[in-house]
Amino acid sequence: MQKTTDDILAEGASFWLPRIRRLATSPVALVLILGFTGMAAFGFVPGPAPSQHPTTTLERVLALPSALPQLDGMSDQPYWREERVQRGDTISNLLARVGMRDPQAMTFLLSDAQARPLYKLRPGRALRIALNGDGQLQELRFLASETELFTILREGNALRAATTEPQREVRREQRMGEIQSSLFGAADAAGIPEAVTVEMANVLGGEIDFYHDLRKGDHFTVLYERVYVDGEMVNNGRILAVEFVNNGIEHGAYWWQSPEGKSGYYNAKGESSKKAFLRSPLAFSRVSSGFSAGRLHPLFNVKRPHTGTDFAAPVGTPVHAASDGTVDFVGVHGGYGNLVILRHAGGITTYYGHLSRFASGLKRGAHVSQSDVIAYVGQTGWATGPHLHYEFRVANVPHDPLKMVMPPAAPIAAKDKKAFTESVASFKTLLQMASETPVQKVASFN
Repeated sequence: MQKTTDDILAEGASFWLPRIRRLATSPVALVLILGFTGMAAFGFVPGPAPSQHPTTTLERVLALPSALPQLDGMSDQPYWREERVQRGDTISNLLARVGMRDPQAMTFLLSDAQARPLYKLRPGRALRIALNGDGQLQELRFLASETELFTILREGNALRAATTEPQREVRREQRMGEIQSSLFGAADAAGIPEAVTVEMANVLGGEIDFYHDLRKGDHFTVLYERVYVDGEMVNNGRILAVEFVNNGIEHGAYWWQSPEGKSGYYNAKGESSKKAFLRSPLAFSRVSSGFSAGRLHPLFNVKRPHTGTDFAAPVGTPVHAASDGTVDFVGVHGGYGNLVILRHAGGITTYYGHLSRFASGLKRGAHVSQSDVIAYVGQTGWATGPHLHYEFRVANVPHDPLKMVMPPAAPIAAKDKKAFTESVASFKTLLQMASETPVQKVASFN
């Protein structure tokens, strides 16, 4: 018997309608149906509501802890707040910012001679203030200097000012950096203070030329001190240890002080990191004109020997003594302009020319130590641009300082070798911790 269209629709309905009702209760099915049919609006007849599961209500009375503080008298309990001095701040608006509402204290701070050290506040300095719940001043602490802690205390209804010696604390930090473009860029990304970066370059300056030798991917770890006074960081201390991998070669320097008080940096073998002479009297510079037997003079346009090395640098860049020595000359000398000559052991003299000015107190006969600042880069004498002209002479014969092999300073004494080795091992453990920590992280400890 041939089925009509109505029969086919009726059979289809009997098969699909029960299934569609079940699918209607599924959110996933609704999305699928909408996606495949492209319907703009739809509706389904809801099925019966699901049966409610039985519930039970539990109640329990909890006793309050016996040590709960009483609310009465809470307004007398002081709370501390630290506020940094901003540019343009006055004492009045700074104290208003912390919520102080104390006319008596304000009068004392603005008019009493005891409060005068408070006027030394400079932008960035911290002021620690304790107020009670009514905004009344209970205590004020201000670090006037590394050796002076200024305090104002409330004693009953009176205020008293005092200056005492603050607590000083030296903490150690270790960090790791990786060279992407420059030493300063890597150190800044790792959160290393600029002063520590400069010192790191000085410590390893005999091994690495930080202007020419750095490669992308070079990495370093450094352990250094930071000085805190009354809980506030006031200064960077010395570097205790640094390890620097440059072009696949590891260079290490570790601080050591002997029982006799002699101190310095040494590699893991106990050899001094300090060379007899620095490779360059400038921390960061470039060679603009090298040592030459015949160079076309930029001013006179004739070939003549260039008996020194020129380091280009901005006017005012500090010039360091290449080694321990005695000042043999300081003043103006012909084409050198402002010139310093240092005399060293072994018949060696070093010349520093075209200077803008000399270090304060530098005079003939004065003793200087390696890395001491003796002058500043300039453009005096026969100079076409700001730079340092540096000469290295042995028995008054000029030599190229960049090609000479400089002897190291004395190594660790044999009697101190065991103690030094143990010290290096402890430093290496701390540096390893930094190398296993992301660049942005820091380990800090006392």
